[in-house]
Amino acid sequence: MLQNNSDIKVTQPHKKALLSRLRRAEGQVRGVAKMVEEDRYCVDILTQIAALRSALDNVALRLIEDHAKGCVSNSIRNGDDKAIDELMTVIKQLTKK
Repeated sequence: MLQNNSDIKVTQPHKKALLSRLRRAEGQVRGVAKMVEEDRYCVDILTQIAALRSALDNVALRLIEDHAKGCVSNSIRNGDDKAIDELMTVIKQLTKK
C-alpha cells in the first residue's frame, strides 16, 4: 500500500501544462455525460471515453516522468532507494485493467 504523503509539497515542473490538460479532460467528462443524457450513439460515447482515458494516461505519464527525474532521483542520490519501490507500486496501480 502506498504511504500517504499528502503533507509533502512538490513543485510541479509542468504544472501549467498539466492543469491545462486536466481542465480539457474535465470538459471531456462533461461532454460524455451530455452525450449519455442525449441518448447519443454508444460507439460515439465510447470513442470519447477512449480519448479521455488517453488524455489522463498522458497526464499520468508526465507525472511519473517528473517524479522519476525529481523525487526518485534525489532520493537515490541521498542513499534512499525506497522511492523506487513507491514508484513501481504506483506504476502497477496505473497499469491495472
